[in-house]
Amino acid sequence: MPLAKVARAFLLALAVAALAAGPASGDEALVEVNDIVLRADGGFQPQTLPKRRFAPIDFQGHVDISARHGAPLAPLQQALIDFDRDGRLSVAGLPTCAPESIAQQGTEEARRTCRGAIVGTGHVGAAISFLGAVQTSAPLTIFNGPALATGPSVVLHARTVVPIPEVYAILVPIERLRGGFRYRARIELPPLAGGLGALTHIDARIGRRYLAGGRSRSYVSARCSDNVLQTHGYFSFADGTVISGLIEKYCNDK
Repeated sequence: MPLAKVARAFLLALAVAALAAGPASGDEALVEVNDIVLRADGGFQPQTLPKRRFAPIDFQGHVDISARHGAPLAPLQQALIDFDRDGRLSVAGLPTCAPESIAQQGTEEARRTCRGAIVGTGHVGAAISFLGAVQTSAPLTIFNGPALATGPSVVLHARTVVPIPEVYAILVPIERLRGGFRYRARIELPPLAGGLGALTHIDARIGRRYLAGGRSRSYVSARCSDNVLQTHGYFSFADGTVISGLIEKYCNDK
């Protein structure tokens, strides 16, 4: 399927799901492209926000990836996630965590090492082609990462045990954008399980309240200037498949 048709198909599916679901959506968008099936959804709390000033929120989302007809799943190689201009990150005074400091640590040890930098938690899942198809999952921790020339960053940390124990500490730049989106998170995924694995699931809840400079701050804040917050995703797979589209969630202004 041509890329333009892929993008339009996914965008339409997400738009329909968002419109049908409404502001309290638990529904998810689903699209099938080539042999890949992708399900995605996201949201935020609270859903009533100021129209002009930013207020603290918690953001959550998930992506599930599978293959149709029992076909081997092509590994996800890159994910670009764009966040609405009405969202904002605050990292002033928030401790940071360098990926190399936790690159050899398990989940609990990494969380102790960089306790002050935790901004989110969740889970990841993968399909491993090892003596047949093996499903594995692991806790995910999201840390505030070091400041980069392009803007802030996060570190995604997980430890898997199949087929052997392996730690992933992935630095994710968060670039500042112009236009309708304020930030872009650029996730470059390394080969999983020595190239035997493919990501099948990721869920995360992101939010952190903290004190800095005598002020109460929130890692994620938002406003409701036009009654909708948008998240755009671009997913690129090893077999050349590209899935791109938009999720819209409605907010109420006050």
